[in-house]
Amino acid sequence: MKRLHHTLVTVLCMLLVHSMVAQSPTKLWFDKPATCFEESFVLGNGKMGASVFGGVVSDKIYLNDATLWSGEPVNPNMNPDAHNFIPQIREALANEDYELADKLNRNVQGKFTESYAPLGTLFIDFDHQKNAEKYYRELDINNAVSKVTYQVDGVTFTREYLISHPHQIMAVKLTTDKESALNFRVKFNSLLKYKTVVENNIFKADGYAPYYVAHNIQKYVKDPIRFDEDRGTRFSSYIKIKNLGGEVSYTDSSLIVTGANEAILYLSIATSFNGFDKDPAKEGVDNKAITNQQLSLAIKKNFDEIKTVHLVDYQGLFSRVNLNLGETTAPNIPTDERLKRYFHGAEDKNLEVLYFQYGRYLLISSSRTKGVPATLQGIWNPYLQPPWCSNYTMNINVEENYWMAETANLSELHTPLFSYIKNLSQTGAVTAKTFYGVDKGWAACHTSDIWAMSNPVGDFGKGSPQWANWNMSGTWLVTHLWEHYQFTQDQDFLKNEAYPLMKGSAEFCLNWMIEDKDGKLITSPATSPENTYLTNDGYKGHTLYGGAADLAMIRESFLQLIEASKILNIDGDLRVELEQALEKMLPYKIGKKGNLQEWYHDWKDADSQHRHQSHLFGLHPGTHITTELTPELATACRKTLDIKGDESTGWSKGWRINLWARLQDGNHAYKMYRTLLHYVEPSGLYTNYSKGGGTYPNLLDAHPPFQIDGNFGGAAGVVEMLLQSHKGYIHLLPALPDIWSEGSVKGLCARGGFEVSMVWSKGKLDKVEILAKKGGKTTLEYKGRKKYIDLADGQSIQLKW
Repeated sequence: MKRLHHTLVTVLCMLLVHSMVAQSPTKLWFDKPATCFEESFVLGNGKMGASVFGGVVSDKIYLNDATLWSGEPVNPNMNPDAHNFIPQIREALANEDYELADKLNRNVQGKFTESYAPLGTLFIDFDHQKNAEKYYRELDINNAVSKVTYQVDGVTFTREYLISHPHQIMAVKLTTDKESALNFRVKFNSLLKYKTVVENNIFKADGYAPYYVAHNIQKYVKDPIRFDEDRGTRFSSYIKIKNLGGEVSYTDSSLIVTGANEAILYLSIATSFNGFDKDPAKEGVDNKAITNQQLSLAIKKNFDEIKTVHLVDYQGLFSRVNLNLGETTAPNIPTDERLKRYFHGAEDKNLEVLYFQYGRYLLISSSRTKGVPATLQGIWNPYLQPPWCSNYTMNINVEENYWMAETANLSELHTPLFSYIKNLSQTGAVTAKTFYGVDKGWAACHTSDIWAMSNPVGDFGKGSPQWANWNMSGTWLVTHLWEHYQFTQDQDFLKNEAYPLMKGSAEFCLNWMIEDKDGKLITSPATSPENTYLTNDGYKGHTLYGGAADLAMIRESFLQLIEASKILNIDGDLRVELEQALEKMLPYKIGKKGNLQEWYHDWKDADSQHRHQSHLFGLHPGTHITTELTPELATACRKTLDIKGDESTGWSKGWRINLWARLQDGNHAYKMYRTLLHYVEPSGLYTNYSKGGGTYPNLLDAHPPFQIDGNFGGAAGVVEMLLQSHKGYIHLLPALPDIWSEGSVKGLCARGGFEVSMVWSKGKLDKVEILAKKGGKTTLEYKGRKKYIDLADGQSIQLKW
């Protein structure tokens, strides 16, 4: 009895000491295995993705490859006569017949996107009992390494997981502290079509994705998932095990390790994807040869060698930024409990740091493949028919994924989006002509996929114009090109990559806009992303003319192109045309409630708290609405946000953090940040807007269901609270919340090619260090005081405030 009492006291003391240790700002951890995706740890190298469950009897790992999608190259000329309906829609709108306009707009639709596919699931089945003791698993985002450890019958088992970008391999190290105690079986399964074989002790799974997957809202499609062995993207997944002690044997469907002291599992995957315009079945790359080559090179290295190279690569990106928000009294408890505690109002500054850095971790892990940006779910998806096809939703979501790429010092990770925009412009030139009757430039619409589909969706008339018919994503996307130039000052990029795409988008807009009855330039037909207006006579509609969101995006893109043409000293005539168009465009309007009008008329929203706030684009991510230069418009934006309230979906909360920061209201931005971190129970495929979004146990964003954009938007919002540079100068601590009275940050980026580090205390800036990556002049501002600096390339300066 005394012995039992002593053991209990020892355990309780250990738990107490453990809980008193401050929470790490770079670790997620749990004291039990994951039971669902929203509890798993996600790993990635920008192409391969893995979701690790860390099971005891059986460990499950979902596998993805960023280039594995359903479908094949799109035919952009899918609805060649669609543009013939544009004059009819415009006439209906001119007659204020909005119901007819909605009906006619359904004729200006094409196919849905294809879907991002799950590659398969890896199972590691162990020969021991379920009731493990001292279970612990963690994801260390400082190293991009996950670990699991537990005891069974007094034997300690440990697993360590990583996915290396340099080696293009996943490596899992399995160890035990008892000799010959490691016994397990490795199996593979996939929702795709595949065959397995073992050759030269290498387990090989080769298969192919569907050539068609219906959107999960297309309940009327009788055969929603279609396979053909002669069509679709090919994939390979090869596994090799190196063991220390014991034996490795195999069957046709598994690798078996018995009596080992240690084992290293090497996993290599590849697909036949060879570009958006190449048939992956007939013109694809040799996925088998690539997978073999990656594996053969990796197995020459031991785990520590692979890990060392992995850390150099990963930390070269991740360690650029460090954030400290001061002392915390939060106990060291599992991440899910930590979230719940925070949800109830408790302080946890390191959780706030962790969420920010987790956003950076996710971007590094999901965006390193040319022409393949992070999807709605990053690169992590276990479903064959995922929510919203796990595609590129371009009326906010894919753009939100990249808001922090420049500001959070991860500029290289922005480039997959740029090469994708170039792909989109090629199909988009056909879309501009066939859907909109515009012979110049290019257009893109609501959603897209790896095949750079640019048409409006809806399945040729079956979709509501509310979400199907919006056509301004090209205009939004090209603003990212200008932002990249602003931060890098790379004129070669501006001239050779950005400018042609920006120009093509502007040419479409110039030829798409028409005059209203007062001679003002507007878009017609238009929709405001996913929102619904309520006319004065009670009609709930979607199709309109002169929507503020369209014009905000066009205005921003024109202003940027004008500046680019001046820098490059080209296209003087086009510059004049753009300037004239800006003068002629319908200006913003302020409604009777003091809000920024979303609609041409001062109509109500059918849902006053709708998740989208696209008409606030000029405030953020745009730059032409500011508290200084356009105070009345900024006040109207504030009123709009007040009307909408604070509760919304995860990604929308992420956007609102940035909007409130741009309004220089740090306390409200922080309130939204806390709201974004509301704990949400795992929900799988279940979609529920009514309860609002937040954060799942593994810190992934809950729309719900899982969407990664909220993670990225939230991280971007932290930067906007601490540093802004969109007004032509560097604004230090522009929206610092009162709660963050002490802190420091290293490595944030400002426009002009500057890197900024700061220390503050008692809510006031103490000192700042500016590094010029390119050299140049800028102005620093803090609380109305300005300092002018002129730095050479690579020069830095420290200033006390």
